[in-house]
This record gives sequence, structure tokens and C-alpha cells, in this order.
Amino acid sequence: MDFVKGKLAQHEPTRKKEPGVSRAAVAVVLRERLGTTEVLLIERALREGDPWSGHMAFPGGRIEPGDASTRDAASRETLEEVGVSLSEADYLGRVADRVGNPRIQARLIISAHAFHLLEEQTFVLEESEVRSAFWFPLAEMQSAARLIDYEVPEMPEVRFPGILVGEPERHIVWGLTYGFLEDLFIALDRPLPVRKDNWAEVRRAQSNQEPS
Repeated sequence: MDFVKGKLAQHEPTRKKEPGVSRAAVAVVLRERLGTTEVLLIERALREGDPWSGHMAFPGGRIEPGDASTRDAASRETLEEVGVSLSEADYLGRVADRVGNPRIQARLIISAHAFHLLEEQTFVLEESEVRSAFWFPLAEMQSAARLIDYEVPEMPEVRFPGILVGEPERHIVWGLTYGFLEDLFIALDRPLPVRKDNWAEVRRAQSNQEPS
């Protein structure tokens, strides 16, 4: 964890500022467990009409009037969605800003903020929004054996990079969450491995194609 803290302290995140554009935030929550750094992932609830139904994600959501910053929004959403308080967590810094998919929503900028959770907390899920939540070893996400192709039903001709973190066909990190993981590992000087030559082209076009 000291390595992660040191790297993020030196990290200069990508920031996007567009007046009048809606903002949202996610929390990249890390913890140390038996000498291993783990990251908190959520599986979004299955909801008809929800473009993110069933997706793997970080806890987060849109900024609300009472939020002083995107960091505050990320903390509030984490408490509301999984019952984990970040009030006493170490703030590690901003990871990056990314733009949501314009095909399914008005332009939205999402900021990712990293935290180190110091104490054990029990999940209390907001079941209307979160189906499950679990911790996953951060280093394991760099295993080439976990890299898979993810197919979006609306675009069967395209394969997106994904990371299998649980049950096949269910627990796959891809899209916006995968993008934030890319940003995190780049900040750590440990880029995610690439499985296919065409993934670089897919990633360049992804902001205009993928359900985020």
C-alpha cells in the first residue's frame, strides 16, 4: 500500500472542465488484507431500462446539490450504495476524469477518486442499485489469464477488453470501469497487459461507442 500511496501522491490526473456539463464521481476504494492490496467492486442491480444494469463498477453516482466536490460525491455514494464510510479513510488522490458515453446520456464527466480504507466494515447494500459487492486483489487484475473479450449485444462486431473478476458472463470489468483501472495502473507505472493488437484501436474509439 505504501507503493500505491507514493505513486498516487506524485500522479498528475487527467482533468476535464466544461462549464454547464453534468458531473459524477466514483470511489476507487483500496484496502490492505493479509499483505495484499484489494479494490472494492460492485455489481449493479438488474433493472429494466437501466443501461448499466448488471455491470461491474466502482461505487459512485451523480453530484447532488449538497456535495461540495466530486470527492464528496464519491464518498457519499459509497456510503449510500454499500454502507462503507470513507470519512476516516486516507484520501489517496484523484485518479482521472473521463467522459461518459454520449450515445445513452447527455454529456457527463466522471471523476475517479482513490481512498485507502483503514478499518474493516460490513457491506450494507442498497439493493435497488447494487446486487453484490466484494473485494478483489488489485495485482490479480494484471494477470493475462483474466483478460477476456467482452461483447456488447448492440455491437456484436466489436470486442472490448475485459477482466474476469468472478463468475464468467457475470463479473466482468469493462467499459468505463476498465478505463479507470487503466488510469490507475498507469499512475502506478504498471500498465494493464494487452491481449489483442486491435484493443488499442478499440480503446481510442470506445468513448463514442461503449455503454459506460
